[in-house]
Amino acid sequence: MGPLLATLLLVPLTALAQPADWRVGLAMADITPEEPLQMGGYAARNQPFESIADRLFAKALALQDSRGAKALLITADLLGFTSERSAAICERLARTEGISRERILLNASHTHAAPLVAGSLLARLSGEDRTRIERYIETLDSKIVGAARKALAEMRPSNLSWGRGVAKFVMNRREFTPNGVILGTNASGLADRTVPLLRVAGADGGLRAVVFGAATHCTTLTGGNLQISGDYAGIAQGEVQQRLPGVQAMFMTGCAGDANPYPRGTLALARQHGRELATVVEEVLEGDLEPVRGPLSTEFRLVDLPLQRLTRQQIERMSEGARSYRRFFTDGALERLRQGRQLLDSYPAPFALWQFGQDLTLLAYSGETVVDYVQLAQERLGPLRLWVSGYNNDVYGYLPTDRILREGGYETRGLYTDYGLFTPDVQDVVMDAIVEMARKAGRPVH
Repeated sequence: MGPLLATLLLVPLTALAQPADWRVGLAMADITPEEPLQMGGYAARNQPFESIADRLFAKALALQDSRGAKALLITADLLGFTSERSAAICERLARTEGISRERILLNASHTHAAPLVAGSLLARLSGEDRTRIERYIETLDSKIVGAARKALAEMRPSNLSWGRGVAKFVMNRREFTPNGVILGTNASGLADRTVPLLRVAGADGGLRAVVFGAATHCTTLTGGNLQISGDYAGIAQGEVQQRLPGVQAMFMTGCAGDANPYPRGTLALARQHGRELATVVEEVLEGDLEPVRGPLSTEFRLVDLPLQRLTRQQIERMSEGARSYRRFFTDGALERLRQGRQLLDSYPAPFALWQFGQDLTLLAYSGETVVDYVQLAQERLGPLRLWVSGYNNDVYGYLPTDRILREGGYETRGLYTDYGLFTPDVQDVVMDAIVEMARKAGRPVH
C-alpha cells in the first residue's frame, strides 16, 4: 500500500471533505455452494467440484443522484447471468423495491470455477444432480436480491471518481494455424488491457468502495480444475479488500470474449494474476482521478440480433466434419427441426448504457463480447470518458463481429443457451442501437 493511499484510509480527512454528489449503498453476500455441484464453463468436465479454494461473492452497489434517480449495479463470481436469471432477480426487486429493469445492471466475472447455473449444460443434468443445482439457484437468487435490498436501504452521501490502469496478463487467444483459428495464444492479436476503475468515497473523503474491470476470460483455471474459485477476478477483489480494510471491491468483466489470461493452468497463476490486478487497482487509486458527477441517465434496450436462416440441407452439410463447438449448433438445430419446431431467426439481446452527467459513459454489452466492440465503441461514441464492459445482463453466447465471422474459430459458435448462428451484420445492428442509446442518454455523439 502506498503512503498516500494509507493516509486516505487511516486518517480522518475533514480537510478533504466536500459536498456529496451522490448517495451510495453497498452490500455483499457469500454465494459459495454448500454441497458438491456440477461446475460450469467447460463442457467436457462432468463431475462435481471437490474442494473450495476461494469463496464466491455477489455484491451490490446502489446509486442515487441529486435528483433522486436510483440505479443498481450487481456483480457476482459466476459464469454468467442469463436472461432467465436476470429476469427473476429484477422482477423481485421491481416488486419489492420499485426499481425498474432499465436501472439494474448485472455483470458476472465469467469464472469457470463456479457452479453450473444456466445454459445448455444444465439441461443435460437430471436426478439429484439437477435437484442440487436448482436448490443452489433458489438460494443464489435470494442472496443476490437480499444484497441489493440492503444496498438500496443503506445509502450514504458519497462522491465518485474514475481512472484507468493496465493489466499486462491479458492475451488474445485466437491463434491462426494452417488448419484455421484455434483457442491458443496470439501475442500480436487485439486485446483490451485497460483496467477501468470507479472510486467511491464518503463525504469525508474516506474510501468506501472500488469497482474495477479487466477484459479477459476467468480461465486461468482450466478444464481439469475441480476447485471452487473466482479465478483471478475473485482473487483480485479479495486481495484489494485485504489490503484496504473496510473497502468493498467489485469486478466488472470487459470485452473478454477472445482473450485469456497469460500464462494459465494453475491456481498459483490465478493468484499471481489476482495480486497483479490488485496492485494495478492500488496504483490507480493513488493517481489523479477524474470526478464523476450526475445526473445519471440509464438506457436499456432489447435488440433483435439477426441469426442465419439455414435449411435442413445446409445444416446437414455444415455438420460433416464439424468441430465440437459447431456440432453443438448442428446437432441441436437438426433435432429441433425433427421435432417440427422452427429455428430462431433473431435473438432479443439486452444492451444498457449509463450516462453520468458529461463525465463518464458506462457501456454495457451483453453476451461474450469480443474485443472489436471496444474499438467500435470508441469509433462511434468517441474514445474519451468511456468505460466499455461485456457479459452484462444476459450471457447467451458469443457476440462476434464481421471480422470474427470471416476468420472463423470458436467465437463464431453463436448462441449456446439456444441454437443460432449470427449473421455478419450483427455488429451494425448492435452499434446502431448503442449510438441511439448514447444520444438518448445525453452523450455527445459525432
